Amino acid sequence: MRYLTFALAKGRLAKKTLKLLEKVGITCEEMKDPDTRKLIFVNEELKVKFFLAKATDVPTYVEYGAADIGVVGRDTILEEGRNLFEVMDLGYGKCKMCVCGPESARELLKKNELIRVASKYPNIAKDYFYNVRHQTVEMIKLNGSVELAPIVGLSEVIVDIVETGATLRENGLGVLEEICDLSARIVVNQVSLKMEHERISKLLKDLKTVLQEENE
Repeated sequence: MRYLTFALAKGRLAKKTLKLLEKVGITCEEMKDPDTRKLIFVNEELKVKFFLAKATDVPTYVEYGAADIGVVGRDTILEEGRNLFEVMDLGYGKCKMCVCGPESARELLKKNELIRVASKYPNIAKDYFYNVRHQTVEMIKLNGSVELAPIVGLSEVIVDIVETGATLRENGLGVLEEICDLSARIVVNQVSLKMEHERISKLLKDLKTVLQEENE
């Protein structure tokens, strides 16, 4: 029996996912050691392997078959645009992708003017402005605090993830338009889904049951 390999996005998402997997009997004790330097964790008995990766890399590991299953936010899946199956919405890590900016930018959006848009997610932003709004924009890719961009005059608006909107409000910005809902998703490699259909289907069924019980 071959190993079923999971790639988890580091941080809160991985912790939540491991707790969820424990509820369906998939455990990995050595991952709980806070001082560990290991990169790959194995449960020999269950024939499963885990590794933690940067969120943006998870879809890549899954597409190329280095991982059979990945757990990552939908924002990353949309931005990376990899060739894989999105099979399940885990329902946690909920937030929205939004167009944000100062109130004054609302007019510019209405008039479909040529504006500059700053974002960590240029592909999502481009897709929204070109294909949904049919508006030509100049995209600026940023890696850090995108809220700065409209404040210092780098861009008119930003496209970013909004959870509570507190950071935006503190900086005199707000949500101008909502693009899509986001949450943690399970993605599966296309070949793995065929080869390990039974194991993966059983896992998804068990997870669904647990999530339904939690939501009742």
